[in-house]
Amino acid sequence: MKYQVAVVGATGNVGRETLSILAERNFPVHKMVALASSRSQGREVSFGEREILKVQDLEGFDFKGTDFAFFAPGSRISAQYAPKAAQAGAMVIDKTSCFRLDPSVPLVVPEVNPEALEKCKKNIISNPNCVVVPLVVALKPLDLLAPIKRVVISTYQSVSGAGRRQMDELYTQTRGTLVNDPIEPHLFSKPIAFNVIPHIGDFCANGMTGEEEKIALETRKILGSHLQVFATCVRVPVFIGHSISVTVEFEEEITVEQARAALKKAPSVQVMDRREDKGYVTPVESAGEDKVYVSRIRKDPTVSHGLGLWIVADNLRKGAALNAVQIAEKLIAR
Repeated sequence: MKYQVAVVGATGNVGRETLSILAERNFPVHKMVALASSRSQGREVSFGEREILKVQDLEGFDFKGTDFAFFAPGSRISAQYAPKAAQAGAMVIDKTSCFRLDPSVPLVVPEVNPEALEKCKKNIISNPNCVVVPLVVALKPLDLLAPIKRVVISTYQSVSGAGRRQMDELYTQTRGTLVNDPIEPHLFSKPIAFNVIPHIGDFCANGMTGEEEKIALETRKILGSHLQVFATCVRVPVFIGHSISVTVEFEEEITVEQARAALKKAPSVQVMDRREDKGYVTPVESAGEDKVYVSRIRKDPTVSHGLGLWIVADNLRKGAALNAVQIAEKLIAR
């Protein structure tokens, strides 16, 4: 059986990656539609190497007959159009933050909580934050060994997670710095070239940023409300690939050897953990790859049962587009 598929936000980073991954994985498509705002109407996007699509205006599109609709246009647009697509009969897989904390909408990572798909009532399934996906993929096999009590993370998030224009700003500022031009930030609060910015999302009353709150709440929704999560999120001058430094405190003893063995068996995880030069993965190496890479597995002696991890993944692929396509594949298999 083949399906009619729509990609909303097809001209953005995640939308383009979704089209690419659908083609790579030979998703059973009989008709593919690329949608975006009226400003992008008529632009061309590639559906793999086999087809060039003309972008259509989302506002006037009728979703009747659409089987799967992948949404990546921004939360405000998803809030307006995703329910309309779902009411027309499409299975919506939304990659924005719009529905992630809605208790009636499943928040799904197929390797971690596929059973949540059973709770889909509104024809809408939410794709987690691009940090949360690789984080829970790596934490789930460890939680099965020894229940996790607390997680403290620091993220090092690439500019592609913010958007194409932010990638352009990093490029422009990097070039300007090298030729001694004055640098003026426009899309970031401070210069991003040769710098790091501990600020992603709006600040909350408690001092957290929106991104930090999302990561804590989404991780708890997927792995369990008992879990304590504390995050510090940092934007770094990397084009693609998010990195996460993680300290995990368990309820009971777990050794480095046990953790390494469990991670090596886990789906979508690649362990590269040699205690030597180059014995770990960096975001540059993760770009274009589908795995969640885990390195620097080590004992944390400051807590009773603690481990430290370094996690890296391509935020556009496994952090967003690939996970959404895997959700659709899981639905088809069911």
